[in-house]
Amino acid sequence: MPLSWYLVFAAALFAVGLYGAIARRNAIAALMGIELMLNAATVNLLACWRYSAPGQMNGQVFAAVLLAVAAAETAVGLALILSVYRLRKTVLPEETDLMKG
Repeated sequence: MPLSWYLVFAAALFAVGLYGAIARRNAIAALMGIELMLNAATVNLLACWRYSAPGQMNGQVFAAVLLAVAAAETAVGLALILSVYRLRKTVLPEETDLMKG
């Protein structure tokens, strides 16, 4: 399978994630869109590693770090969303004006 197919797949995945992060009004759906964008970056890293230097481990290490960052981002994001939901009973970002001065 050529490298370009992986890159096109990752670009499509990133575009879907970007649309989900921007167009969704629900905070959880926006968080899922951000996860899709991080997964697209992981696919790019692994594809470029596979076709450039498959003997070295740096591509796999970068992908593992990116997956850890995605998991941490999800945990922090869900904790924030749950905290806001407990206070405001909504997950819509427009209705949470706690930080407005």
